[in-house]
Parts: sequence; C-alpha cells; structure tokens
Amino acid sequence: MAENEKKSWLRRRAEAAIRKGLTRAYETVKVNPERFLFQLRAAYGLPIVTFRGVYSVEMSRLDDVAESVIRSGMKLAAAEGAGLGLGGIITIMPDLGILSAITMRTIQKLSLIYGFEMNTDDEIAELWIAAASAAGVDISRELLEKEVVNRFVPKVIQRIAARASAEVVEKWAGRLIPITSSTIGCALNYYFVRAWGRRALAHFRKRHLETRTRLAAEQKQLSAPPSAAGLP
Repeated sequence: MAENEKKSWLRRRAEAAIRKGLTRAYETVKVNPERFLFQLRAAYGLPIVTFRGVYSVEMSRLDDVAESVIRSGMKLAAAEGAGLGLGGIITIMPDLGILSAITMRTIQKLSLIYGFEMNTDDEIAELWIAAASAAGVDISRELLEKEVVNRFVPKVIQRIAARASAEVVEKWAGRLIPITSSTIGCALNYYFVRAWGRRALAHFRKRHLETRTRLAAEQKQLSAPPSAAGLP
C-alpha cells in the first residue's frame, strides 16, 4: 500500500511538472523561427530563404537535418538528466519540467524543418497534435475543438502530461537511489527525447509529403497548356 501511495504521489507531482514544462515551452520558450531559419541555412546548408522553401529540398536532406536536431535534443536532455539526477528524488520534478521544455522545443524545430511555421491557429494545433502523437495519446475527442486553440492546447497538454507521468513514474523509479540516479537520469532523458522526437518526426514527415504532393499537383495544373476545348 505504501508503495502504491508513493507512486500515486510521484505521479501527481510528475504530471504537474510535465504540464508546467509543456505550458512554459508553449508560452515563453518557443523556438524563434527567424533564428532557426538562419541556423538551417548557416549550419545545415539548406538553400532556403523561407520555410516554404523546404518543399523544394530533397527529402533525404530534410530527414538528415531532423535526425540531427533530435540528436542534439537527446544530448541536451542527457546532460541535464545527469546533472539534476545527482539529487535523486529531490530533483526529479525540476528535471521533468526542463525535460518537457527540451522535448517540446525539439518538436517545434521538427515542425519548422518540415514546413509548418506555427503562424496560424491551424499550424499551432498541428504542433500539439504531433506532440500528442509523440506521446502516444489519442486526442480524437479534443480535435473537435482544434479550431479554438486557446481551449484546445491546454486540454491536449493535460492529456499528454497524464500519459507521460504514468510512463515516467515507472521508469524514473531508479532515481530514488541517489548513487545511481545521475547515470539513470542521463540515460532515461536521452531515450525519452529520442522516442518522442522520432514519433513526432514521423508525424510531420507524413504531413509534409501530403503537402508536397498537393503543391506539386497545383504547380502541374498551373503550368499545363490551356485546353483546346472551345477553340474554333
């Protein structure tokens, strides 16, 4: 019973920390699109001047950049987990808040890499649909409200936090032992970002291909010669 109560307490605390971290990532530590666009050109050599330009870039190049961004997020999360992990249970909650923010920023970058700029309510909703997909959460009920982003996003964040907290409590149990918590925190954070990042990548890649196909069809239609129908 005591063990179940401890897990229940940890889960409530974990859920609150994840919810706070995701909300903070959404409201105050968003990826700066202009800065990231410059990074894509300077650091990764993508020949684009706007994010719409990614639809003309070879898919293999976009995929390579996306994988690189995920790896960077994994390394950052691992370093953070190793450092805060030294405190064992004392630092679990701050760690989860920071880990959630790192994960969400990674997902935001993946959104931009595949051409979704988060400028409109639809694109913001798409970002959180991808985050839910990465967390393995079914938000089919919430999709009815996706047109009203201010209501949609908090509900999705709550669903993600509830699902992730259950996973976290089981996997982070080893961090109750301070001697090994640093190593465990490093590894768990590393694989957490990898799993979520790759699921988000798959979501955005699929949507990107759908958009690329539609744009190609539109371009083909525009470049087609006028129909001879109606000519004398």
